[in-house]
Amino acid sequence: MRLVLFDIDGTLLSCGRQVGEMFLAALEEVYQRPCAIDGYSFAGKTDPQIVLDLLTAAGLERPAILERLPRMQQLYLGWLEERLDPERMRLLPGVREVLGRLASRRDLQLGLLTGNWRRGAMAKLGRFGLESHFPFGAFGDDGVDRPSLLPVALDRAERVSGRRFRAEETVIVGDSLLDVACGRAHGVPVLAVATGFTSGDALASGGASWVVENLLAAESLLSSHAA
Repeated sequence: MRLVLFDIDGTLLSCGRQVGEMFLAALEEVYQRPCAIDGYSFAGKTDPQIVLDLLTAAGLERPAILERLPRMQQLYLGWLEERLDPERMRLLPGVREVLGRLASRRDLQLGLLTGNWRRGAMAKLGRFGLESHFPFGAFGDDGVDRPSLLPVALDRAERVSGRRFRAEETVIVGDSLLDVACGRAHGVPVLAVATGFTSGDALASGGASWVVENLLAAESLLSSHAA
């Protein structure tokens, strides 16, 4: 059996600009500070990392940021669950079909490795009925930097499957250089899909084990990795 851990944004789906707009509005309402996002890359960062980055740049100290973070988190997630518009979202090529086939295989265990807070991840996947494919995951609730999430995912995979997956039995599927760096930090191969904001060439240069155009093209590689 092999473990496959999926990122969400840019890998499985795109939400358009609506999520960023809600995130920024919640930040500014709770912290009463304007946040500049021009030139800031959200790709691969956890939700709490984004909060810390933007508010540190706006002049707040870390203790003050963390003190109000639970309130900002609840406000943003409440808006996301209520207002996330599937008409402004799209599944990336082949996602529904590929996930359906992979989830039915007894030699694969699927999970999530995402910087989204858990409720946000479920809201996004739930708009397309995909959440049932992922019985566990590691989320932005579990750590600030992405590499810290992988051990959490492995622990939860063990509780679900009853076995401990080694690095060589695991693959991360993601679209950003931080997905790649997370895998490399733990010796886990990364299958990078060029469906986000990072080019295939950049993903390859960053050290991805494989780079493909989209999840449809990734399916055969995931199948061979499971063999």
